[in-house]
Amino acid sequence: MVTCSNLPFDETQWIIRIRRILEEEIELEDDQPISIFHVLKPLLCTKPEAYVPQLVALGPYHHCREGLRDMEMYKLSAAKRAQSHLTSMNFQQLVDVFATFEHRIRSHYHRQLNLTNETLAWMMAIDMSFLLEFLQTFCETKNQRTLQRMPSRMSHLVDPSHRTSVHSMLLRDIVMLENQIPMFLLVKLVEMWCSSGHGVPRPSLSSILSGFFQEVCLLKGISSPCTDATRHAHLLDFLYSNMLPCGCVEESDGGTEEAGDELSDHPQRSTMSSITELLVKRGLKLASLVTDFMVRMFLKFLATLPCLSMVRQPIEQLATQRGALEPKGASDVQNRNISPLLEEIAVPSISELAYVGVTFTPTTGGISTIEFCARTAMLHLPVISIDMTTEVVLRNLVAYEASIGSRALVFARYVELMNGIIDTDEDARLLREHGIILNHLKSDQEVAELWNGMTRSVRLTRVPALDRVIDELNRYHGACWKVRAGTFVKAHLLGSRDMVACAMMVLLLLFVGVQAFCLSRGCLISWRGMGMVRRRNVCNILKN
Repeated sequence: MVTCSNLPFDETQWIIRIRRILEEEIELEDDQPISIFHVLKPLLCTKPEAYVPQLVALGPYHHCREGLRDMEMYKLSAAKRAQSHLTSMNFQQLVDVFATFEHRIRSHYHRQLNLTNETLAWMMAIDMSFLLEFLQTFCETKNQRTLQRMPSRMSHLVDPSHRTSVHSMLLRDIVMLENQIPMFLLVKLVEMWCSSGHGVPRPSLSSILSGFFQEVCLLKGISSPCTDATRHAHLLDFLYSNMLPCGCVEESDGGTEEAGDELSDHPQRSTMSSITELLVKRGLKLASLVTDFMVRMFLKFLATLPCLSMVRQPIEQLATQRGALEPKGASDVQNRNISPLLEEIAVPSISELAYVGVTFTPTTGGISTIEFCARTAMLHLPVISIDMTTEVVLRNLVAYEASIGSRALVFARYVELMNGIIDTDEDARLLREHGIILNHLKSDQEVAELWNGMTRSVRLTRVPALDRVIDELNRYHGACWKVRAGTFVKAHLLGSRDMVACAMMVLLLLFVGVQAFCLSRGCLISWRGMGMVRRRNVCNILKN
């Protein structure tokens, strides 16, 4: 893959740029954090097409790729239409304005850009004109007069109805991390566009961003995004900030303290909940001990029978083993406190949770609404829409979250949770029927494959709010008597060679004993005589 960042190093241009910065005392944007990164290799190698643009290149990272140059004529057409909107200036003046922001533009990118200032300014002006024209299709108050002036050969690209496949491909490319353009350039272009006095009403940037968010946002119910473009680095940062508000990140770092404050506000409720939980735990433990005692007594009784003396040792070994098992995932939960898993987390699937009586309720809101109530056995999950762009949006949000160095990978942990509870198409079907998944794909199997393909995390992380839900689901599922019985049978009966050998020996002895009893009582002779009588009667009937 060839990008503008790894082209041959131009020593002359590098010296000219360094000398100009040092001699002219140009201020560098030291306070501007890097926001446009290359995707980390552990993520990129899993599915490159989800991170590398397939149709259009925006910005310098993929501008030089051969396969994306076919879109240049469409971007130039958009630049010409942008020039017609800027009646008070020509396009060259727009480029000159962008050129004054050279160092601010460069400071957004993680890698050094081997481009001259003039090339970078022209690239940004053309790409931003195309991007603004495309974003207008999502405007809540669409300016149909502007859209109708587009040539018919571009109708499949900039489609107000959002129904063409090319439009969906463009949308996927625009939200990719490596295809981002600094947001302040979009703000500057809209300001110059609105101040041109063309006479045609211009949609505000706030309405454009709001419509774009409602179209691309996966988690439904977030109705009022922050459309202040000056607070966001680029479009992907705009999506991430509104899908994962700051309060959710703060909760992930101080979930224990917040939980303690909530309990302190309701001491009576917390006391009753603690007593109920204690009684339930004691009752389950007592039932487990009684079951374990009865099983051991029964095995010891079998070992005392004379006919089972040859298999007494295996039976005694089984009798000394503990019959009570820890709840499912208890050891995994303890290990996760030390090192969270890099692959799929240990949590029961939706089908397994439904088997033990858990119900699923959709919530209106983001990740902060995820909750499990053990008292009512109800799992609350936010509504998520699944379509052709969902996987690309999810993967690039996870990549962006890992690149900016968040205190906790909250969004990545949410993706891991959904991957853990969705294993098969049956799990996807249950969530769809409960209104948690809005499936716009062909089948539930595609939804399951989408989540199962996102198993790799970029680094270890702990999100107390989500990990608490995972731990509670594991405890509730593991405490169910049906699960404990099935686990016991698999571990001590089906999975034990000694027990299988013992069962076969008991059946063999039982069969030999029945046969000996029948021989001593003459049962076989009577059965043979009855058989001969039946055959004789059948022959008489046939003769008659």
